[in-house]
Amino acid sequence: MTLASRRQFIHSLTALAATPVLPAIAQAPAGAWPQRPIELIVPFAAGGGTDVLARALAEVARKHLPQDLIVLNRAGASGAVGWTELANARPDGYKIGIITVELTMIPHMGLTKISSDAVLPVARLNADPATIAVRADSPYRSIEELIAAARKDEAAVRIGNAGPGSLGHLAAAALQDKAGVKFNHAPYRGANPAVLDLLGGHIEAVAVTPVEVATYVAAGKIRPLAIMAEQRIQAGWEAVPTLKERGIDLLIGGWRGLAVPRNTPDAVVQTLRKAMALTLKDPVLRETMAKQNMGEGYLDQPEFKAVIDRDNAVFKQLVDKLGIKA
Repeated sequence: MTLASRRQFIHSLTALAATPVLPAIAQAPAGAWPQRPIELIVPFAAGGGTDVLARALAEVARKHLPQDLIVLNRAGASGAVGWTELANARPDGYKIGIITVELTMIPHMGLTKISSDAVLPVARLNADPATIAVRADSPYRSIEELIAAARKDEAAVRIGNAGPGSLGHLAAAALQDKAGVKFNHAPYRGANPAVLDLLGGHIEAVAVTPVEVATYVAAGKIRPLAIMAEQRIQAGWEAVPTLKERGIDLLIGGWRGLAVPRNTPDAVVQTLRKAMALTLKDPVLRETMAKQNMGEGYLDQPEFKAVIDRDNAVFKQLVDKLGIKA
């Protein structure tokens, strides 16, 4: 090898060594989706359970998608503001969103014209029971005591929820129906504002999911009275009874999932399905969810679609029975 050839060879090795080696997932092929960050619509206020999950999901999904997910909070109308934006977005994969069980509730209440048919589900991310919780210093030490107070004076028990037609709203309404009492329902623009008002002493209780009060329960500031599940849950809630244990046969829970606008290209949907399957199995996300007392419940697209269809029927029947209309 001549001196010139040797110098050229060394120069080539040096240039190669200076080139960063990236994992295959980190770069999408030219022309493939996605080529830029993806907006992730969260239809509730920052700080609530849906927002917590979305931000944890976005962080872990960076391992499994070539571009970042950028969280956008679009609160209002029990989720309908965000879902309307999602349904009307360009179906190119660059605006996706979180949907929740409320999408199978609020259309039947006349709160919005948007329905689950307006978007295309991709995967269910988690599932949680509803819970009734009070401040740690509340005089109500059990669900029976809360119900007894409402029976004595229906204006005395103000129960906050994430908005008209939210899971918490229907859960509390179903509980009052089962118990034969009346609660004073207090709607908010998301679960977090309701929880903050509970902490401030402005309402007596909240009807939410465990994740939305988990931090305050762990800190000893909020006490859950009961959950609306088949069995007790873990992560510090082992002592919290189910309503069934208290003689009230009521099971109500919610879920959060990922969806895209209808007519989104199948290649985009399949990429998201694969990424979500990996993300939801990631130990980092599972640990985060467990610490927040957020129930696991991943389902791929076909199974998730079946759950949506089932809940549409179940909640339509419940709304009609309870006469909850806008």
